[in-house]
Amino acid sequence: MNRFKTSKFKNTTPKIPKKDCWIGGVRAGSNNVQGNLIKSSCNFVAFNPEHGGGGMVGLASHEAAADGKWPVTYMSCHADQVTDLDFSSFDNELLATCSADETVKLWRVCGVEEQVAEPEVTLNPGEGRLELVLFHPSAGGLLAVSSSRAVQIWDITRDSALAVLEQHPDHLQSFSWKQDGSLLATSCKDKKLRIFDPRAQLTTVQSVSGLQNNRDSRVLWVRDDCFLSTGFNQVRQQEVRLWDSRKLSSSLSSVSLGTSTGILMPLFDQDSGLLVVAGKGDSVIDCYEVSSVEPFLPQVSHCLTESSNRSVALVPKLALDVGSCEVMRVLQLTENFIVPISYHVPRKAGQDFHADLYPDTMGQTAAMTAGEWWGGENKQVEKVSLHPDKRPKSSTKTASRQPAPPLAEQKSKEKSVSSSELSSGSSSMAPSRSPSSTSGLSSSCLPSPSSTASSRQLQSMLGPSSKFRHIQGNVQHRDTHITNLRGINLTTPGECDGFCSSSRHVAVPLAIAGGQIAVFEPSQPGKLPDTALPTIQNSVSVADFCWDPFNPHRLAVAGDDAKIRMWLVPEGGLTETLTEPECVLQGHTEKIYSIKFHPHASGLLASSSYDLTVRLWDLQSEKEVKKLKGHEDQIFGMAWSPDGKLLATVCKDGKVRVYDPRKSDQPIQEGPGPEGHRGARIVWVFEGKYLLVSGFDSRSERQLYLISAEAVCAGPVGNVSADVSPSTLIPFYDPDTSVVFLTGKGDTRVFSYDIVPEEPYFLECSSFNSSEPHKGFSFLPKTLCDVRDVEVARALRLSKTSIEPVAFRVPRVRKEFFQDDVFPETAIWWETSLSAASWLSGSNSQHRKISLQPKDMTPVSEAPKEAPVRKYLPSSVYLEEKTDEQKKDELLSAMVAKLGNLDENPLPQESFEGVDEDEWAKYLAQIIVMGAQVVGRAFARALRQEYAASQEAAKARGRAGKESAAASSITGMTLQEAQQILNMTTLTPEELQKNYEHLFKANDKSVGGSLYLQSKVVRAKERLDEELSIQDQDKQTKPPQDQQQQT
Repeated sequence: MNRFKTSKFKNTTPKIPKKDCWIGGVRAGSNNVQGNLIKSSCNFVAFNPEHGGGGMVGLASHEAAADGKWPVTYMSCHADQVTDLDFSSFDNELLATCSADETVKLWRVCGVEEQVAEPEVTLNPGEGRLELVLFHPSAGGLLAVSSSRAVQIWDITRDSALAVLEQHPDHLQSFSWKQDGSLLATSCKDKKLRIFDPRAQLTTVQSVSGLQNNRDSRVLWVRDDCFLSTGFNQVRQQEVRLWDSRKLSSSLSSVSLGTSTGILMPLFDQDSGLLVVAGKGDSVIDCYEVSSVEPFLPQVSHCLTESSNRSVALVPKLALDVGSCEVMRVLQLTENFIVPISYHVPRKAGQDFHADLYPDTMGQTAAMTAGEWWGGENKQVEKVSLHPDKRPKSSTKTASRQPAPPLAEQKSKEKSVSSSELSSGSSSMAPSRSPSSTSGLSSSCLPSPSSTASSRQLQSMLGPSSKFRHIQGNVQHRDTHITNLRGINLTTPGECDGFCSSSRHVAVPLAIAGGQIAVFEPSQPGKLPDTALPTIQNSVSVADFCWDPFNPHRLAVAGDDAKIRMWLVPEGGLTETLTEPECVLQGHTEKIYSIKFHPHASGLLASSSYDLTVRLWDLQSEKEVKKLKGHEDQIFGMAWSPDGKLLATVCKDGKVRVYDPRKSDQPIQEGPGPEGHRGARIVWVFEGKYLLVSGFDSRSERQLYLISAEAVCAGPVGNVSADVSPSTLIPFYDPDTSVVFLTGKGDTRVFSYDIVPEEPYFLECSSFNSSEPHKGFSFLPKTLCDVRDVEVARALRLSKTSIEPVAFRVPRVRKEFFQDDVFPETAIWWETSLSAASWLSGSNSQHRKISLQPKDMTPVSEAPKEAPVRKYLPSSVYLEEKTDEQKKDELLSAMVAKLGNLDENPLPQESFEGVDEDEWAKYLAQIIVMGAQVVGRAFARALRQEYAASQEAAKARGRAGKESAAASSITGMTLQEAQQILNMTTLTPEELQKNYEHLFKANDKSVGGSLYLQSKVVRAKERLDEELSIQDQDKQTKPPQDQQQQT
């Protein structure tokens, strides 16, 4: 392009499709990694999803399924965060991933709905956390992999790296292969751009201080010997620079985009010369054209997107729609969608192939093997045409030109390679592959279920599904909030839930000296006054507190002075500050961790302390009744079993212990628990058959563990990763639905899982997300839920300045019925028939249960089954539709009935014998009226005669009309359509044959016609021949009287 020649791509326009064409169900990760979060081949799209601890890769297809939706699946690839991914240019199904677990894996992706069992190849570069991976552009089976400071060149058929390039002095931020594969460019945090020739030397060939800011940068080779760098200039503006590798003293051109802080992600199309630049976190995608003469970077388009960019990827040229003049397609990864943005050149589409827009592009056959490239060859990839008639057929190719031999043969071949062929850097390393790589590049995809498989077979293959998977959490209306909270204590101990609630009151600790606790009434929402509120003063810092389940006005508070204070809050809330507790329990020698009331025995309280003991207290006698021992470190949490017989604890020493307090002060069972030492919680599930433990693993990732209560020593039977966060997940288990809600203090997300007693044990449900971190979550009794709205749980959310009720609902269609499948009978846990003394003596009890069903609602299990709703009317409706003749008959009958019958209703003058002269004026008016009636009667008679004649004519042509309609149905073409195609006004055999021969020859393919139009001409003639035959038969069967009338 020059100043006198206009570029054909200058008017290229980006088009964002409707939301129906977006790939949904995508939860993109917000991981701060150097690599790409999304990559595309001709068939698939791979992206880095949001997942606790990473290790997952999401897959989607370019084509929608039969239901119009894009299926998205996830596969577990690594043990740690996936940092980068790339598809091979020569194999649409070969995906390479690298991870913080220090491995590179190659996967055979056979389909979105097909499972990938194991990687084809696993490489262990052994340089710590890996950041980037990139396939070679011309050699098959060749990879470049980078750690934080070094780049390695790998042949996937070998056990060791071909070369390890010189280490960078600072963090390596990006690298890029030249299009011919001869050179490699890198960008570094030390503000330098470097060029390597891996086959010539391991050190830098050229370098330049091309970056003005040490913030994240990118480098990308473009046309010929030019490459781009993106980063920030001295005034912190986003900047794109164009460099000539033959003259690195200064850049050819530079463009400043703005003051956004988003990291620029460049994409370049070699065929059109179009450059796409998108900032991470921005809602703008800019397009430029790269030229070899001034202006080097003219802007083509400025696209504003609906959502901010997480990452962008370029779709291969062979996947574009050349019929619509689509010259480039960019996939934008947002938080919840993958948006395909097509770039079109405004031309008349659908007729001719625009060869000037689509030069031959790189094919999908590797020009050489990795060994040939390392030996010094510089072959180029053969180009293919994008013309639909000349395009090569798509086929599945392997990563290299020949299948990889077994590992033993590979090693023997490596021994035959001379030391001069291998660099000194690779000889010092001895990384090995995992055993999964011994099978070479054979397919590892599991067969997908047959399309004819039953739903039960499909469910057994995909695993169980939860009825609560679409549970929705919503903050209630602001009128129900308690606002204007001030001075909340945000530094409660890790063993404390942050705040607690009963059916009547809410207790919130305050950051005021003396361990003060404020008590609020959920039944009295609104804005709190700015003046000081009455509080409970404990005189020492509060460690933990909880409400008595059998007395909603009694609050137990554990303090740093190893004492437990019992407070009684009056009905209606505090009216004055309380300074004297109801009683004080003293016995621990160190600070108390947590306190828990017994679920059945009234007045029985358990407490854990820094003195490594758990003590039981009888509130009636205000004495210690039991002391449990056996802990070797800090007690993170404890929980009573649902029947109240056992007590379980989880400890910092990584052990889970189960006690029977009435039989022994030592644990009756002991087994492994969470590996991390940052905190943990424990709760009983499945009526006491299992223990659910939330904690951390050795990498500080939040985990959930399910342990059998009968075999604690055997360890967890199942576990699931949540995410990475410093706060401990606090569980709330609903025994009616087996759903557990988990969140941590300072989190913005509430996880929910449906727990099942068999694999996979944890069925993840929808999460509740809030806009700001919450300081605590407290769930309310089940009786407060609105069952009419299918509300299965209700909680109070404590924020920095308010208390907000949150309702968790299950979406259902027939809400007029009671959903008895999600609302079984619930226990009345706030009633007790057992005292602490009775329980200590060996007595047990069970809570009675009540139904939550309102009296005016019918269970959905007893509801009448609804008939399936038809989306379309049955064919009989259309077949029985009245014809024009039938409608005319009905109209005539109605008119005759309206006018009446002359025989049944004689005219009044027929009974008149004479009138007087003085009455003549009065009868004159009657005569006029009767005259009008006479005319009407005559008109009715004429109408009936005409109607009878039309009935006879309809009978005569009835058979012909039916036969004509049948012919239209059989041929799929109406009479009018056939006449229009053959350009006929009057239907005669001579004109039909004449027009048919003319149009058939005019549309012959040899003279530039179309086979499709010829077929239309033939079908039209067949329809008109049928019509002529029907007319001939009708003439032969006409009644003689009709023929006489016509003559």
